[in-house]
Parts: sequence; structure tokens; C-alpha cells
Amino acid sequence: MADFKVVISDSKTGKAYQISATSPMQNKFIGKSIGDKVEGSAIGLTGYTLLITGGSDREGFPMRKDILGAKRRRILVSSGIGYRPKEKGLRRRKTMRGREISVDISQINTKIVEYGEKPIEVLLGIEKKEQEKENKSEIVKSEE
Repeated sequence: MADFKVVISDSKTGKAYQISATSPMQNKFIGKSIGDKVEGSAIGLTGYTLLITGGSDREGFPMRKDILGAKRRRILVSSGIGYRPKEKGLRRRKTMRGREISVDISQINTKIVEYGEKPIEVLLGIEKKEQEKENKSEIVKSEE
């Protein structure tokens, strides 16, 4: 089983965070579909609820909500996820992945629906890095 990345978008701050999901964490996501809610405790975010918004497989093919199952399909698309026509009315047959998460998925895009008690930076351990950057910038300013 290959590991996959979970990208968590925070609509309040506009930031996105990336986490690598290992084998025990993957079991909570496999079998879920785009639009399903997942408990954040599956990836270490206790108290948070995440909504699956999309993703892509190992070869980079995007997932679409309107394709049932987990397999790849060649569908005729006029616009939307995975295709932007240059002219109005242009259609094209493109390979897309179904909406169900399987072992072949390499990235899952999610957004936060319900927030927990602690900030997400604290749970992910990112807060320390941001404070170090601020301290370095303050030291540089004081030297000048």
C-alpha cells in the first residue's frame, strides 16, 4: 500500500496544509467518496471534521464527483474539473478517475467543516516553525 498525501484547506485563514497519510491512517479514507465527511482524528486533528473535495491518482488524473466507482474512465467533457476549453462549446474526451478513494489515489483534497478546540498549527507542529521565522526576522531588523 502506497502512502498518500492529504491536503487540508482552511477557509478561515486561506492556508492549506499537507500531511502524508501512512498505512493506519489510510484505512479511514479508503472507500469514501467525494462529498463525504471524515473525522480529523484519522490524521491527528482531534475535534476537526473534514470534507473530501477531490484528489488525483498516481499518474495525475483528477477525481470527478460525477463518475461512479474508483476506476478510470474516458469521458466527454465540455468544462469543469480536469478540462478548461479555450473556446465556448468545445468538448473533448479526457481520462478521469471516479469519485471513490482507492489504493491508487496519491492525493486527497479536503477542507475543514468543523473546527476543534486547538488551532490546526498546534496540532500539526507548524506553530514552532513560524515563531522561529519571526524571531529571525526580528534579529535581522535589530542588527540594522
